[in-house]
Amino acid sequence: MPDVMSSSRLVGVGVGPGDPELVTVKGVNALRAADVVVVPVMDTGEVGRAEATVLHYVPQEKILRVVFALNERSDRGRREAAWDAAGERVAELLRTHGSVAFATIGDPNVYSTFTYLAHTIGELVPDVVVETVPGITAMQDLAARSGAVLTEGTEPLTLVPVTAGAAVLKDALAGPGTVVAYKFGRQAAEVAEALRETGRIEDAVWGSALGLDGESIRSAAELDGAALPYLSTLIAPARRDGSRGGKL
Repeated sequence: MPDVMSSSRLVGVGVGPGDPELVTVKGVNALRAADVVVVPVMDTGEVGRAEATVLHYVPQEKILRVVFALNERSDRGRREAAWDAAGERVAELLRTHGSVAFATIGDPNVYSTFTYLAHTIGELVPDVVVETVPGITAMQDLAARSGAVLTEGTEPLTLVPVTAGAAVLKDALAGPGTVVAYKFGRQAAEVAEALRETGRIEDAVWGSALGLDGESIRSAAELDGAALPYLSTLIAPARRDGSRGGKL
């Protein structure tokens, strides 16, 4: 067994929201250069979105599924145990391989599983070099596909995970600038109510499965309270008067 501990590299690679054409050239190169590409799954029999994207660029035999507690929120002890087990598995790989890539949907520094993994690996393998390769985010992809402008001039941009509660989103909608909501599918009714109460629903747009066969992009005004896919994204553009350069 080679001793590669001191030179091991863990690279978090953002592979975008699902469309394989949105993986950057640098991301593809990092995936291909790695000895092993780890993909997070909730069940070892599942092909997740990250893996489906990675398969466009590297062979299946180079990919390793590692189970993460991706949806465990109620039991902290069970979540921590699952994270520890996942960290140990990746640490084992780093002890026998020079380079391990971790593929994550979106960007590895934006609400990513990689953040927690890197923290764990930093304690288990102190000499490992940790790097990230940025990826296209869901809000960028939805903006491009829907025509929604994220920011103009001096407008702020607020990104809210609705897993923190619809009240947090409502507070953001009451302020200036564009508001983007992630993971709002299970609270779609509360989100629609917040948009209506703040007068932001008419210009808002939501999307899910971006770039995939089941893609859906619709006006938020069509939200009827029915639950949506968990990984749904919402853009509520800033209030604008229609003039060019009005926010400069």
